[in-house]
Amino acid sequence: MTPIGKSLLGTALGAGMLALSSISASAAIACSGNVCWHTHDRFDYPARAGVVVHEDDWRPGPRIIFREHEGRGYWHGDRWTEW
Repeated sequence: MTPIGKSLLGTALGAGMLALSSISASAAIACSGNVCWHTHDRFDYPARAGVVVHEDDWRPGPRIIFREHEGRGYWHGDRWTEW
């Protein structure tokens, strides 16, 4: 294989890996009332939590408050509830 062929093959493999890695990345915005947070995983929230999950490109209105938190849970008022 010529050096140009090796270079083209490497470029094609790199582009393919980059494309596959962007497909597996997922993000969403979860909201409970007017409090929202970003999440990387889509959990099955308990029905009592009243959580609505939006796509990452969803645009909130002016009354939405963002509070970030790590881990599996949801905001209930000013309190983070884990489950």
